[in-house]
Amino acid sequence: MRSFRHTVPYINSHRGKIFVIMLSGEAIAHNNFYNIINDIGLIHSLGVRLVLVYGARPQINTIMSEYKIKSIYHKCTRITDKKSLEIVKQAAGRLQLDITSLLSMSLNNTPLQGANINVVSGNFITAQPLGVDDGIDYCHGGKIRRIDERAIHRQLDNNTIVLLGPVAVSVTGESFNLTSEEIASEIAIKLKAKKMIGFCSKQGVVDDKGDIISELLTKNAELHMYMLESKKNNYLLEIIRFLRAAINACRRGVHRCHLISYQEDGALLKELFSRDGIGTQIVMESAEQIRKATINDIGGILELIRPLEKQGILVRRSREQLEIEIDKFTIIKIDDLTIACAALYPFLDEEIGEMACLAVHPDYRNSSIGEILFKYISVQASQLGLKKIFVLTTRSIHWFQERGFKPVGIEFLPKSKKEMYNYQRRSKILMIDLI
Repeated sequence: MRSFRHTVPYINSHRGKIFVIMLSGEAIAHNNFYNIINDIGLIHSLGVRLVLVYGARPQINTIMSEYKIKSIYHKCTRITDKKSLEIVKQAAGRLQLDITSLLSMSLNNTPLQGANINVVSGNFITAQPLGVDDGIDYCHGGKIRRIDERAIHRQLDNNTIVLLGPVAVSVTGESFNLTSEEIASEIAIKLKAKKMIGFCSKQGVVDDKGDIISELLTKNAELHMYMLESKKNNYLLEIIRFLRAAINACRRGVHRCHLISYQEDGALLKELFSRDGIGTQIVMESAEQIRKATINDIGGILELIRPLEKQGILVRRSREQLEIEIDKFTIIKIDDLTIACAALYPFLDEEIGEMACLAVHPDYRNSSIGEILFKYISVQASQLGLKKIFVLTTRSIHWFQERGFKPVGIEFLPKSKKEMYNYQRRSKILMIDLI
């Protein structure tokens, strides 16, 4: 029950947002793909607007081997001649039907049995040839020329899942083979998607010790990609391709890109609906954001402080009071979830400030979030020319003392605050000098 309750903020945060999910050919071929499809259906039922982009590399290679046709690549991109193109179309067409069938039928005998999922594929992408590079003609290897985002939005508005494959047609009617990574990233950018999600055989990007790297800023992801490229290991190509697409997407407006394992049952749900996730996310800036609160943050602040007010830890504040005082508040958010807040009330004549309404989400109380917020408030106070900060607290005395606060008497409070002191509540007064 507790873990389910913790998913609610994420459900609310994701509802109505656009996610682009990239299904590699390797993920589709794995035994766990049936579970991935069920999880996609569940996410769709929660109100997330989904675009699925599928690849077909291993399926294409298998058919080419059967026909004894050698796969030729240049700069990790397939050279697609006429014979290869027919095989690409064959593999892609078969996968399109298989995925559509699974989304339509595989929810039987699951909690989503009876759910009606509409899936549509179409000519949403116009292609153009890659041309010649280093004297190598890519033939029917192509890239995106244009995306009809209005048509895609119309389908998403109708609660339809959009399914896109690696074959697209040019303005002259020719078919071209595109990479699923380019399609996914460009679609995510064009639709202003909140997330792009990809799958690999591991649980994400790993460090030298084999541990999962939970978050990579784009600049670090780029360095990691170059390091992997230097190893010249085909096994790492799936991660390199995703990182390249994710870096491009994040730098052009996509909030977060996630890489998870297609082998682990439930990895998609764990990544999207748990506090710490399970794979690697690539972001332009840290998912943990600290900033001044705005009127739009009041709902998140109330969710955070109401339980503490009921316990008597915080003095109750009405929504109206919060609206008036919102410019005093600073918040920390992770993935649209407000996890901490605090307010600074300056008494400029006396060069002193009150830090009030300090609250941290229960899941983060053993982290450094409270410390980060206190330091941020201290910087604000110094910028205002304040020399001291005081707090009134009934339960967190030791926490403040560990950070340099010292107990003082009521006579040390600013005059107006002294007159408002609640003797029934008997809050302890602690104060710290700002350096």
